[in-house]
Amino acid sequence: MFKKLIIVAVLSATLSQLQAQTLYMPRDIKRAYANGTRSMDGKPGPKYWQNHSRYDISITTAPPESLVKGVETITYYNNSLDTLKRLNMKLILNVHRPGAARMGATSPDYLTKGVQIDDFKIAGQARQWNNATMGSTNQMVPLPKPLMPHDSVQLNISWHFDVSKQSGREGMIDSTSFYLAYFYPRVSVYDDYNGWDRIEFIDAQEFYNDFNDYTLNVTVPKNYVVWATGTLQNAPKVLQKETNDRLQKSFTSDSTIHVATADEMAAGKVTAQNATNTWTWTASNISDVAVGVSNHYIWDAGSVVVDKNTGRRASMQAAYSVQGTDFKQSVQFGRNALSWFSTNWPGVPYPFPKMTAFQGFADMEYPMMVNDSQMGDPGFAQLVQDHEIAHTWFPFYMGINETRYAFMDEGWATTLEYLIGTAEKGKEKADAFYKQFRINGWINNRSSNQDIPTITQTSELTTGYGNNAYGKPSLSYLALKDMLGDELFKKALHGYMDRWHGKHPIPWDYFNSMSNVSGKNLTWFFNNWFFTNGYDDLAIKNVVTGKDGYTLTIANIGGFAIPFDVVAEYTDGTKKTIHQTPSIWEKNQKEALVTFVNVRGKSLKSITLDNGIFMDATPGDNTWLAKK
Repeated sequence: MFKKLIIVAVLSATLSQLQAQTLYMPRDIKRAYANGTRSMDGKPGPKYWQNHSRYDISITTAPPESLVKGVETITYYNNSLDTLKRLNMKLILNVHRPGAARMGATSPDYLTKGVQIDDFKIAGQARQWNNATMGSTNQMVPLPKPLMPHDSVQLNISWHFDVSKQSGREGMIDSTSFYLAYFYPRVSVYDDYNGWDRIEFIDAQEFYNDFNDYTLNVTVPKNYVVWATGTLQNAPKVLQKETNDRLQKSFTSDSTIHVATADEMAAGKVTAQNATNTWTWTASNISDVAVGVSNHYIWDAGSVVVDKNTGRRASMQAAYSVQGTDFKQSVQFGRNALSWFSTNWPGVPYPFPKMTAFQGFADMEYPMMVNDSQMGDPGFAQLVQDHEIAHTWFPFYMGINETRYAFMDEGWATTLEYLIGTAEKGKEKADAFYKQFRINGWINNRSSNQDIPTITQTSELTTGYGNNAYGKPSLSYLALKDMLGDELFKKALHGYMDRWHGKHPIPWDYFNSMSNVSGKNLTWFFNNWFFTNGYDDLAIKNVVTGKDGYTLTIANIGGFAIPFDVVAEYTDGTKKTIHQTPSIWEKNQKEALVTFVNVRGKSLKSITLDNGIFMDATPGDNTWLAKK
């Protein structure tokens, strides 16, 4: 009996320890793991699946008229184990309709009638569509017969919409320059843990898309150039010979080539001189497509090696107005970013054949394109462009659900922006900008909404969105990098990215994969950073003077497991620094002891905790003064 009690006690203790190390998991996520679509080692489960579509899209536009007409054929493949009785259609531009739910206020120039469906067929059968009543950004559509697992259905849709005069993520840049994004009806994501993605788009938070194959035809009047996601298939047909020759030359050029100048655009020397030209683009296994159109934008291009093992190059292009002075350096800024991100952090070769920087107003990322503002400050413009290009890896390399977990992409883009900024401008300037970002987003706003756990679903956030999507997760990634060291951190990061490239990871896949590949149980760390109401705030609680040095008791008032330096300053002005990684908080996340040996022959003046970019909420208690 005594032995049985011991065994029960040991089992209970073991079970309690395991439970203590388990991260909270919502019921829908638990179901995915139980169903075998996801694995606790961080890999896709043996029964993992995701759906897929093939889009054949043709649109026509003729600026300055705002009208865009489109027709498309969607072949939707149900790879799930479920029988689907209806499809959820995403009509994102319906956010422009009067009365649509939006995060913020709008002006009259923002408002349009949204997407107007002219014809909708499912498997050849006409579907009645009432544009007056079917006007949300989500629209469930019944299927004429259930779509069985591993079967497909074809949709034929024609639609039209007016380009919004108030440009943001999409819309009119000027009267003859449009940026078209989210412009086509699409089938929503149906996934293994939540079913149909039915979160309304409110023009603040972001997107969740399947990996699809696209053929995109854009018909515009002569003298209009089209820039788009994908590879241009008919350059000799839509461009005059000299322009096309320059474009082709740019694909192997390190230098910036002026494919088309403002004067050439004005003189009609760039595009084929047909009444209209149809530009054809293709892209495979990609999450979205976007389009830029202008009859006066300058067109620059160059290229850069993004995979040193194979010598593969990627094209870097820029499209901008004469007033867009920041963009004169976009090609070279972009070449640097594509190369640096491919080689250093995240250290995964740029996966696409091209990147285009288009002058607009959004400072927003799209597959193979960024829509950035004219800043009037080339240095700041480079930083913004770096950030948007960094999104290539998060969320486009992996199909991250930004509508629920924005920290999985915005936090990484912020981190990569900081790391490349350090390489470009030096650590002091990169730190200063990162701190300024945090001052505006957190230090000057101490309301409780800033301390909501980062795991909180993005769609449920308003005022706390920025800190949860950008600042806190970025710090967590940098803290983990500090704790693991660059080599192990990169190994774990690559393991996570390789496993989920072209798939749909969720936070628990990241948590589990990083622990699995690193060989370390990081559950305590992820619980600390993502599931608590923590913030950055350390204090020197006590200092004990010993024979050879000092022992400090550091109180972690804010709770986050952050790295910090202990800086001892001596009366002669010299300093001694001891770095502490976040591992110091693994056993006790409330207090830690730091001991250091004094330098012989020197008198101590003070001891200060320096958190660096992990800015302390109350820095006044971070310094201890030695007794005179």
